[in-house]
Amino acid sequence: MKKEEVPQDNGSLAKKNVHELCYAVDENGRYTTVPSTGWEAKTLALNESLELIDERIAATRQAVLAGEASPIAYYMELHRMDVSLLASYVGIHRWFVKRHFQPKRFAKLSDKTLRKYADTFGITIEQLQSPFPHPNT
Repeated sequence: MKKEEVPQDNGSLAKKNVHELCYAVDENGRYTTVPSTGWEAKTLALNESLELIDERIAATRQAVLAGEASPIAYYMELHRMDVSLLASYVGIHRWFVKRHFQPKRFAKLSDKTLRKYADTFGITIEQLQSPFPHPNT
């Protein structure tokens, strides 16, 4: 694509005053970088994926409130992690991380293990143990 053809649609990037670098051909036929505020197709795909992430976070939140999952599962979704990534950050095998999603097992975790999770999520142990101080928040 030519330098003057790089899309400049007012998408998600433009609203945050952020630009993405794209490669384009300049008037001399050489590749160069051109800032772009995005284009419609990319904005639609990005917004759709963010909506799906928000739905997963909301579903996990409801599972925690219903006593079906531990707060670890919620914070994992909130921080856009998967089990493997979380396990590598806390230094615990994936199998144990999955077990810690069970509220009964979560309630029995040591302070040392809770600290690993809290540090990974950038919160306190108290916030980890009580992620929703008010049910409607």
